[in-house]
Amino acid sequence: MNIILVNILKHPVSNGWTLFWLLSSLVNIAITSAVSHANLASPEDISYLIGYSVRWAIPFIYFVVAASSIRILFPGIVSNWWIRNRKYVGLVFAVAMAWQAIFIFLLSTFHRDYYFDEVFYFRDELEGSVGYIFLVAMIATSFRAARKRFSTLQWNLIHKSGVYFLWAYAFSVYWWNIFYYQYNEIYTIPKYHDYLFYWIGFLVFSLRVLAWGKARDNDLFQYTAFNNKGFLSKLFGLTSISLAICASATGSLWYEPVSRLLLTPAWSNELSLWLPFWPLEPFLPLLLLGIGVSILTQPRQQTITSLQK
Repeated sequence: MNIILVNILKHPVSNGWTLFWLLSSLVNIAITSAVSHANLASPEDISYLIGYSVRWAIPFIYFVVAASSIRILFPGIVSNWWIRNRKYVGLVFAVAMAWQAIFIFLLSTFHRDYYFDEVFYFRDELEGSVGYIFLVAMIATSFRAARKRFSTLQWNLIHKSGVYFLWAYAFSVYWWNIFYYQYNEIYTIPKYHDYLFYWIGFLVFSLRVLAWGKARDNDLFQYTAFNNKGFLSKLFGLTSISLAICASATGSLWYEPVSRLLLTPAWSNELSLWLPFWPLEPFLPLLLLGIGVSILTQPRQQTITSLQK
């Protein structure tokens, strides 16, 4: 590996609390600069700052989501650095989200009419509140004094659930921006960052799915091992993965009929009013991807043995 890259990844500035202070300072400077050019007496400007602060936060939560997958799929010095600094980059995400919390407070306190007429939506409020609860819990348990009060299982449950929820919230926002609002009553043209954060979000979770598949079957990416799988396994697995890729880019075509089908039962329609993310339209392509990888990584010998019993 390039000795320059090795030296960069091992340098104190690129690791630990120094990396945290460097990245958080960059975030604070950027958002402070935006605040200095905004009119805080204008609800529209504060609303813009809410979205602006989130755009600074998103790359850091995506970094955290991808960390363990990168280590499984691409072991080496880069993935080791990635895992080693996951906590510190996650705390930078928390800094950017703290700015968002401040702007939401300002908007909801000093511009209540605008907030409830233009911004507030009950399910969004639930999603945001749950996200902040997870974020606070993850921050608190990132430090040794609090972490030692939890078992490994409890700590993993808090952090994995939190990471998945925070990723899902960000990812779904950009899915809706691309595939829904420009074709419905709230007409908006997606911005470049909508596409950027949607596709990066899709990629980082796809890496988690592939890493899970490799953990199930270490030969997942081996051509000879793939050829040894049954014809039906390959057919259904590859078909599901192909559908996932197509669906990820064509949400505007299938959203309405699929959503209508999923919301047909009265109980499902009721859940959609308050249950975060329900009925999971943005995540259906990733579900198809997971199904495909699951089929392709079924332990063939184990399946045969079970059929013989």
